[in-house]
Amino acid sequence: MEYNLIQPSVAVLISSIIALRAYRRKSLDLSGALAGFIVMSTHFAISYRYGAVLLVFFFTSSKLTKVGEEKKRVVDADFKEGGQRNWIQVLSNSGIATVLAVVIWNVSGWQDKCLDSKDSALVTGLIGGILGHYSCCNGDTWSSELGILSDATPRLITTFKPVRKGTNGAVTNAGLLAAAAAGGVIGLAFVLIGFFTTECAYGTALKQLLVIPLAAMAGLCGSVIDSLLGATVQFSGFCTVRNKVVGKPGPTVKKISGLNILDNNAVNLVSVLLTTLLTAISCIYIF
Repeated sequence: MEYNLIQPSVAVLISSIIALRAYRRKSLDLSGALAGFIVMSTHFAISYRYGAVLLVFFFTSSKLTKVGEEKKRVVDADFKEGGQRNWIQVLSNSGIATVLAVVIWNVSGWQDKCLDSKDSALVTGLIGGILGHYSCCNGDTWSSELGILSDATPRLITTFKPVRKGTNGAVTNAGLLAAAAAGGVIGLAFVLIGFFTTECAYGTALKQLLVIPLAAMAGLCGSVIDSLLGATVQFSGFCTVRNKVVGKPGPTVKKISGLNILDNNAVNLVSVLLTTLLTAISCIYIF
């Protein structure tokens, strides 16, 4: 009973402080701060590891969003100072993981279990899904935010032809490396916090180190899937009036690539879903 009271209290305290701080610094608007508080409280109340990977994703992506703002302002048609994510973007980047965390809680109660298919393949797959989710989200953010600052000419992932910066589905070597590093950071946070908060047998505990390269691969995989979707089912065009790449067709817009089927939030959601599923299956077989 003591554990059940302490951890939710800590969760609410941490989430309140971070949500308020994010709102004041314009990383989140009011709706995003409220959604973030709910999501973060849920993560920390269920497992400190889930809360840790969420925080790593949030803080690193928020910091990178603010790097090179003046350069991004020139290129990005949807640029917002500090990022200013709303509730839709918060749930797009954390909704699936929140559902998975709640399912894990219902299956295992308050027990924070290791990745171990012999103990529970279901829980192992669900935890893997959370890892894949945040590795994908972090990988996509790092690759986008750092890739757009790269001096290298981006290339459309489907044709490898040079395209303008800001084109959906365009990749650079720096962006792909950043995606892998972003996933690795998620895995590292999960493993480090797990060593202090989760009880595992010695052999099982050592095997958790495989989470780091697995998360790195998930970050890269998620970024590639996002780029493939962006190049094919998300519209990109060059607006001759604004002199920027835009995401919607119009009379002054010359098409670059993609069909106008999914917007950016939908592309992110699909790539997260696929990466979450692939990572969950991988964890069941690896652990």
